[in-house]
Amino acid sequence: MIPRINPRTHEPYEPLGEALGRPVPIGGGIPEDTVLAYWPGLSSYTLDDEQATWTATQWAEHLEDPLLEEPFVPSPQGDRRAIFHLDVRLHPDDRELSGPEWAEAAHRLARAAGIEVPGEANGCRWITVQAQPRRLDLIANLIRLDGSWHTQPPKVIRRLSDEARRTEQDLHLIPVRSTSPPQPVARPAPTASAQLAVIISQLADERTGLLATVRGLIEHTAHQAARQPGAAGADTAHRLELIARRLYGIQQDLDTAATHLNAPTRPRTGFPAPPAITAPPRRSP
Repeated sequence: MIPRINPRTHEPYEPLGEALGRPVPIGGGIPEDTVLAYWPGLSSYTLDDEQATWTATQWAEHLEDPLLEEPFVPSPQGDRRAIFHLDVRLHPDDRELSGPEWAEAAHRLARAAGIEVPGEANGCRWITVQAQPRRLDLIANLIRLDGSWHTQPPKVIRRLSDEARRTEQDLHLIPVRSTSPPQPVARPAPTASAQLAVIISQLADERTGLLATVRGLIEHTAHQAARQPGAAGADTAHRLELIARRLYGIQQDLDTAATHLNAPTRPRTGFPAPPAITAPPRRSP
């Protein structure tokens, strides 16, 4: 599974056309299972009763809306290229993934890219498209709903690559290997700080950590509460989303603490001893 970040663009039509394998706009709707995952706020957008699915043009317009609603918001680089496009391709010998497996990979990559933040109410609009064999495309608008510009996390390429490796392992896919296998290196026994860092990392792990499991249950409950009629359901869903967001922040703080524990200690620099002072020889009379 190889992720690739494409150059940002001013409009979503070209990235969406690349994902679909045909130009946009096109007539008619696209299959419902083509768009596998999307930002949580999309549930508040509904189509006309006569329409069962959105057309490719409607998806593109949906992604483009923040650019039109915030015409004077520049990026940190001073431009307006707000459309982020990530494509992921499987190994040629990999099996074909099912829809739920593609959706799982989509959410993982969206989080690794910093596009999806659990519990974030004013995040970015994004969708993932699986229209071509062995390929997944994530398209997002980096202008958030509150009008601010999304800042990608540092080393985003490394984060995406690491998440792709974990997804390969969990879905039993063929890993991407280097041309020459690494030589085994003798490693010293772990220190007490390193052992503590492992425990904290396991607690904060996004896939198997206890906090991630609890946060997932809270997010699921929030989605269920949002579907309940009346203001009480919406208020409960909002409170649960805030709790999930705080848990995600705790996970990040724990991950930072584990990183600090693993940081190598600086050797203490000793000052040179002053030269010994000897008395001058006595001159004979």
